[in-house]
Amino acid sequence: MLKDNPGRKLRQDRLAKILAENPMMTDSELASRLNVSISTVRLDRALMGVPELRERIRTMAQNAMSKLQSLSPGEVIGELLELEPDKWALSVLRTARDMAFRFTDIVSDNYVYAQAGSIAVAAINAAKVIIGSMRGEYKGHAHVGDVLIARAKVGVNHEGRRIVSVRTRAGDKEIFVGRFIIEILEQEAGE
Repeated sequence: MLKDNPGRKLRQDRLAKILAENPMMTDSELASRLNVSISTVRLDRALMGVPELRERIRTMAQNAMSKLQSLSPGEVIGELLELEPDKWALSVLRTARDMAFRFTDIVSDNYVYAQAGSIAVAAINAAKVIIGSMRGEYKGHAHVGDVLIARAKVGVNHEGRRIVSVRTRAGDKEIFVGRFIIEILEQEAGE
């Protein structure tokens, strides 16, 4: 049995915080960030009951998709990992060569926007919603192989409209910030 160790407790608290910010981190990335060995990260995860990356993603995606109302699973761009309807959402998009502009390794902004718009709509707890307008800014470029993590936060609710802020990161750099006005369409008679 492992003895209580204040250093381990602090490290596990940091590990939990890092995973809350970016659940997509591999054991190798976590080890580097915490300045410990991969086996130490694996032991800490086991002691904390945190599954390995593949299992974390699968469980998160299943849980998030069960709460999804505004889109069908096939309409989500990327993979929806977390969803708290009318509060926030998190998605991930793994970039590939076919997403890049011709003759470059820079991912087309269409994919970045599509992921952001998709998660903004997904965050709303209503069956019929559309994007009314969007104001956004590209702050950098994604490259082939980057994993894009988009976080949506639902804000003001006014007259059937919700303001949803989305921030997208590629690794440690923020590449897109957008403010979406999402309109909730009225239900038709008989629905």
